[in-house]
Amino acid sequence: MIEITQIQILVLCAALAQVVFEFFLKKTNDRHLFEMREHPPSESGGLMDRETWAKATDYSLAKSRFASVEDAFGFVLFVGVFLYLFPFAFSEWKAEVSQEASPWLCAFVVTVFLTALQIPNLFFDWRKQFSLEEKFGFNKSTKGLWVVDKIKGTILGFGFSLLLLAFMIWLYREISSAFENTWWVWVFVVFFGIQLLLMILWPKFILPLFNKLSPLEEGELRDRLMALSEKTGFKAQAIEVIDGSKRSGHSNAYFTGFGKFRRIVLYDTLIEQMEIEEIEAVLAHEVGHYKLGHIPKRLAVSFFLGLGGFFLLSYFLKSSWFYEGFALDASLTESFAPALVIFSLVLGFFTYWLSPISNYFSRKHEFEADAFSWNCSLLIDFLSFGGFCPGLRKRVLKIIDDAMAKRPTLVDYKSL
Repeated sequence: MIEITQIQILVLCAALAQVVFEFFLKKTNDRHLFEMREHPPSESGGLMDRETWAKATDYSLAKSRFASVEDAFGFVLFVGVFLYLFPFAFSEWKAEVSQEASPWLCAFVVTVFLTALQIPNLFFDWRKQFSLEEKFGFNKSTKGLWVVDKIKGTILGFGFSLLLLAFMIWLYREISSAFENTWWVWVFVVFFGIQLLLMILWPKFILPLFNKLSPLEEGELRDRLMALSEKTGFKAQAIEVIDGSKRSGHSNAYFTGFGKFRRIVLYDTLIEQMEIEEIEAVLAHEVGHYKLGHIPKRLAVSFFLGLGGFFLLSYFLKSSWFYEGFALDASLTESFAPALVIFSLVLGFFTYWLSPISNYFSRKHEFEADAFSWNCSLLIDFLSFGGFCPGLRKRVLKIIDDAMAKRPTLVDYKSL
């Protein structure tokens, strides 16, 4: 009979509270969706027909039910890992993850452990792709391609995690000996810098291993998107098309990279499904995130939250009760690897309750980007027409000036 510590009980209560609350939220949302399915809002009539509306609602309901089952399974799996597998594994591998062990050996043990925890998720990934997505006509992937993707992703994830973790363990040991109280600042700054570097390298070196990217063909669409990019001050080096249709019928568009590495990426499904004006509006939305400073704001929030997380890690690393509270041997105190595994397992159950704050700002940024897209489209159309009527143009620009004072999300027409 395993003796459960008070800290383990606290974590289990936090995990259960999250699962129960998520279930409540999903059921509440499902009831609302079902009512909307039977009685669509009048505004939806101009967007899609009744059949399409019902199908979209059914898809949302099916995803919600699938997620509820996945959450329940995840909780049961977590209980087993948290109470039994984790203490057993790190008791058996105590020497391999101790402060005296090789950084490479520590990193290898932790990477194997965390990778193994992803294996049960493969069942749900498979069911989601070939059952849920297939049912609603979104799946375009083959079973062979799915397997190859998982193998590639696992190899890349394992290799990168091993390298990064070994480096972080080595860096922690080197810096903490010289800066005992502030090591966490310097280690996190290096870690955050690596994340930024990956954001630049990902589309150039990693993404092509899974998808084919090709330049957008010459034509009206490319001309209009490049014109929009230049007029709004978003100078992209290239517009590329990604073969998203290999795996899914969903569409998307995004920009990636910084400075001279910045590029616009369009899904081929987006080009196939939408008119040029609609694609232009989608791109204007993405440009809005850039022009309104959403990316730097999100990076800043991520930086300070991550810094706070490393501060907590630095505190718990020195506390023997922290390790003993998770059924580990006190001799592992100040060992970086097991503490990192603990954080990866349990921290999300406590930060989850802060998600309404992040969701609020996420929705706020999306609405602002929508407003930017709408205003950008409206102003470009008007200014193009305004050349034929200078007097009307002058009067309307005065109205726009007044509106911009009240709505800062309006695009600066003077740059168009």
